[in-house]
Amino acid sequence: MPPMAALSCPAAASSPSLSSIASPSPSSDRAKAPTFSLAFGLRAKPAIPATTFWRPGGIAAPRSPIRCAVSIEKETPETERPETFLREADGGGNGAAAAAAAAAPSSVRARFERMIRDAQDRVCEAIEAADGGGKFKEDVWSRPGGGGGISRVLQDGAVWEKAGVNVSVVYGVMPPEAYRAAKGAASDHKPGPVPFFAAGISSVLHPKNPFAPTLHFNYRYFETDAPKDAPGAPRQWWFGGGTDLTPSYIFEEDVKHFHSVQKNACDKFDSSFYPRFKKWCDDYFYIKHRGERRGLGGIFFDDLNDYDQEMLLAFATECANSVIPAYIPIIEKRKDTPFTEEHKAWQQLRRGRYVEFNLVYDRGTTFGLKTGGRIESILVSLPLTARWEYDHKPEEGSEEWKLLDACINPKEWL
Repeated sequence: MPPMAALSCPAAASSPSLSSIASPSPSSDRAKAPTFSLAFGLRAKPAIPATTFWRPGGIAAPRSPIRCAVSIEKETPETERPETFLREADGGGNGAAAAAAAAAPSSVRARFERMIRDAQDRVCEAIEAADGGGKFKEDVWSRPGGGGGISRVLQDGAVWEKAGVNVSVVYGVMPPEAYRAAKGAASDHKPGPVPFFAAGISSVLHPKNPFAPTLHFNYRYFETDAPKDAPGAPRQWWFGGGTDLTPSYIFEEDVKHFHSVQKNACDKFDSSFYPRFKKWCDDYFYIKHRGERRGLGGIFFDDLNDYDQEMLLAFATECANSVIPAYIPIIEKRKDTPFTEEHKAWQQLRRGRYVEFNLVYDRGTTFGLKTGGRIESILVSLPLTARWEYDHKPEEGSEEWKLLDACINPKEWL
């Protein structure tokens, strides 16, 4: 994510997939609070008020800006992919012991890392196969404070304009002010800096054909490491993530297929998950200044820790495993569909909406820009090309209008 920040907050954002770790809670007062400024990562004039604080699973009510006590270390490029990014205490380290721990992980941290790295491999293989020639460029990086990540990008292939699939496993320290703001609760206790662990996979897949939809997915796990008896800073954990579809044109059979795969994954664990997380997704991917959603939704959840930890780990794994069957059949069906320049121009306008949401509202992107993460990994979510036209309005009743209407008025697809 972005370069070293002048004022650095939790080190989690120095990873590609941790652009997705800073994400919102469902519709609530805190979810409606303004998001982070871009100023910290780019040293530019703030585009958004920098008066709110990130929380895993949401942001607290606006308060005074934080000056973080611990700055984020610069990433170190690596020439080889390690067996694990975990510290030795979590099953990491070097040599045969580390390899054995990575092969048969026991802790939630280790198993989540194994899951996201396996998912990255499988998704990249499926993307390359669908492209028929394009190959991912891979960058491996580590952080002196612990952890690292793998960034993979396929750009300007036969099918894919840009496809990014990134994982990160990082350790950091959350300043006490950030912890109190994150918890959103008044306390007479003043905890010291709170160590934390965060891991995630994040991907955005932009195909060239305007009839083939863009896909975004991310799944993440977050822990605070503060001792249980530390005043005001108990050890806690969260799961979050989601998978959503952003087409330029509606093929109802495709959207129903996508949503049915998401529902099947949810129903294996709790029948309330799909309707709850589908609405959460519609509410989150909302471009307020346009009055429309970014796409046609899917599922989204965050700040989940009120279920059994093993169940949520299995649920996140099931969701990550559902990405390929939900999406690749749609790509195979649409990637070679003939299109006109007018179709392409509409796709580019919708890509412009994607850029607007990610840079203005997405808490993961703005958090990453603010806190000094790896800039190439943060902005990999943006399309290679996009378009903006002054006061563009599609003709009522046209296929373009139908897409826009569905983005303004979310539908139940199942």
